[in-house]
Amino acid sequence: MNYLRSFFPDLSITSRGNILKISGDKKKAQKAKQKIELMLRYLKKNKQLSQRDIETILKSDNHAGLFYDQKNAEDYTIVHGRGGKVIKAKTLNQIRMVDCVRNQDVCFAVGPAGTGKTYTAVALAVRALKMRQVKRIILTRPAVEAGESLGFLPGDLKEKIDPYLRPLYDALNDMIPQDKLNHLMEKNTIEIAPLAFMRGRTLDHSFIILDEAQNATTTQLKMFLTRLGPNAQCIITGDLSQIDLPRSQESGLYRTIKLLQNLHGIGVVRLTSEDVIRHRLVRDIINAFDKDRRPGNRLPEGEEE
Repeated sequence: MNYLRSFFPDLSITSRGNILKISGDKKKAQKAKQKIELMLRYLKKNKQLSQRDIETILKSDNHAGLFYDQKNAEDYTIVHGRGGKVIKAKTLNQIRMVDCVRNQDVCFAVGPAGTGKTYTAVALAVRALKMRQVKRIILTRPAVEAGESLGFLPGDLKEKIDPYLRPLYDALNDMIPQDKLNHLMEKNTIEIAPLAFMRGRTLDHSFIILDEAQNATTTQLKMFLTRLGPNAQCIITGDLSQIDLPRSQESGLYRTIKLLQNLHGIGVVRLTSEDVIRHRLVRDIINAFDKDRRPGNRLPEGEEE
């Protein structure tokens, strides 16, 4: 109750038994009433209401991701992971990602950290493989250091590049038992490689994910996209607010989306802080940085994401 009051400090909210009384400005009271009704709807539908769910309802004005039609709920259960874990689209824009992949050959999913871009993309790839819609999964990302110099990395090639690809391994480990995952990787049914390794290849009968595409140049993105075979499907994810390229290089993601977004077979999904599913503070952190776009803002001058 105190948490609810903190969102409506100008209102008086009291409870007695199962009766809630709201007093104060009429418009603000109406909004508080609507939020409480949404919580009750969500509780009735899901049989639970977590702190994160409450925050999502209170902070967001777009709740379609929470209340999609129950008869279509199975459509947004993407795959069953390890131990029967249900992996599904949890927000409106994650649902749009699922729909984009159903209807388009190439899907750009762009948005801030914590919105589930990579995780949802990997889940969609695993589903396609399990349903035999593709023969292979290929996961790639640019090997670019995140604002720090890692220096010389010891070991063979795999050991050198694995740290850059760890988020992809983590997602796969959540969805496929380790022994089966090792077997699929040994057979090259699932391949994880740096973006530079895609040059000269033709990727057919494959589900391909390019992760962290904000760290690819326009030339690299053109190279990658022209690898697609006739039976390939592709998701490209990126966060235009976190570009780790040297200052002398410009991210090609913004320009590529602008050039291709109206082509038939290409879709663009833009995720926002409302789609954040990490710690409750991540959304607030993203919004705070968005208010000051100067540090690290690498978009072309005068352009917005």
